Amino acid sequence: MQRSRKLAAEFIGTALLLAAVVGSGIMGDALSRGNDGIALLANAAATAGALYVLIVIFAPISGAHFNPAVTVVARLRGELGRTDAIAYIAAQVTGAVAGVLLAHAMFGLPLLQAGTHVRTGWPQWISEAVATFGLLLTILLGVRHRPAALPALVASYIFAAYWFTASTSFANPAVTLARALTTTFAGIRAVDVAGFIAAQAIGVVVAIGAVKLVMEEAPPEAGAR
Repeated sequence: MQRSRKLAAEFIGTALLLAAVVGSGIMGDALSRGNDGIALLANAAATAGALYVLIVIFAPISGAHFNPAVTVVARLRGELGRTDAIAYIAAQVTGAVAGVLLAHAMFGLPLLQAGTHVRTGWPQWISEAVATFGLLLTILLGVRHRPAALPALVASYIFAAYWFTASTSFANPAVTLARALTTTFAGIRAVDVAGFIAAQAIGVVVAIGAVKLVMEEAPPEAGAR
């Protein structure tokens, strides 16, 4: 029963996150009248705000991963068993797809779409590696040094990464897969998904190495400053 609650939290949280990503992209694009800067600002603000809330409410239940990259790192660190990690990723991917469909339904769009937004090339791939590296670094160092601030740290990083990366910081394989199912502002072509996920994997590997470089292996004792 405990596992089912965790999986439900991962599914619901990821679904709401994608509903926020895609829905705010649709709304921002409609209200901005073609101004991509305003649309991106709305998209980034809604995503960061939703992410903060979702982490706060679901972290005590499942850890609020909402991201296969985070789950893989948790598995590598021995925080999740293999079966649980696979189940988490399945819940995240299906939740992400459900969130995209929900966003389409809320705006009266066709539920099933194929992404047409071109996102390919070295600048995009480097951006995704950097975005994922920074996100994992934020999580791994934040949970060690400022655990209570982690929701704000993650939300703030994602908001910033929307603006300083050429890819607008997907930083999440489940999000990437699901966004290939929308032709809206937040979409990506299916053919571009593999490049994004490969870049995200590189970001994960580099982040793990960086954390090992700067952080002590053993956690500090209770009561340490």
